[in-house]
Amino acid sequence: MSERNEKGKTPEDYGFHMPKKKGIEKFELHEGSKVKKTIGIVSSKGGVGKSFVTSMLANMMQKRNHRVAVLDGDITGPSQGKSFGITSKAEGHKGTIYPAITSTGIQLISANMLLDKDEQPVIWRGPMVASVLQQFYSEVLWEDVDYMFVDMPPGTSDVPLTLFQSVPLDGIIIVTSPQDLVSMVVEKAINMAAMMNVKVLGLVENMAYVQCPHCDEKIYVFGQSHASEVAMKYHLPLLASIPMNGDIPAAADAGKIEDIQIEELRMVAEFIESI
Repeated sequence: MSERNEKGKTPEDYGFHMPKKKGIEKFELHEGSKVKKTIGIVSSKGGVGKSFVTSMLANMMQKRNHRVAVLDGDITGPSQGKSFGITSKAEGHKGTIYPAITSTGIQLISANMLLDKDEQPVIWRGPMVASVLQQFYSEVLWEDVDYMFVDMPPGTSDVPLTLFQSVPLDGIIIVTSPQDLVSMVVEKAINMAAMMNVKVLGLVENMAYVQCPHCDEKIYVFGQSHASEVAMKYHLPLLASIPMNGDIPAAADAGKIEDIQIEELRMVAEFIESI
């Protein structure tokens, strides 16, 4: 029996169903979908800016004239809909679910599009969450997508494991921040990817420093970065170090994340295009 949320509803009430097959299975795209490259954005802990990097990379690639999609795989902590200003609910017809389209044309699906209210918690166990993830990938009509970015749930437990094993990822980008603790957690993500035979494309360090507006000095609020040391240890590129920017939270809260440009991610976009 499916688990109900606080409104007494189950995923079936929104058109989602529990899978009947047991064991691990590869997710297949909807028969009308076409996705050329799928890239997971990963962190092994919350609060380092994984969702922000996902939305910014999607935004940049769209502005570079690619067709882009965002699959918000963080089912219990969805944020992509709000960041992109999506307030509509998911719609579908005869087994096909239609993604929302952002102001610049990015295709997007997120768990908040299933809920009556954005602040409503998703109180579903792992198998139910995995079922929704499967339908986000397999039943949403992704039209002619060049790059799909999957905002992966944090950690290395059941739900991220499902995505690693079931979604055909062309690679992952790991998001980190400067603290010592995070370096240890990043190594867990790298090791998990190796165990799952998923290619790590590189690291992106978020909240790396604050740039003084008067003298351009870099102020390392969280201490000196260790991202380059971790990248070197595992022979990975450090793709970008992103400074703290007070405009970003305000834009995300207002649903105007597409108005933000992060120059430090330009080289990441070029790197992705070279894959």
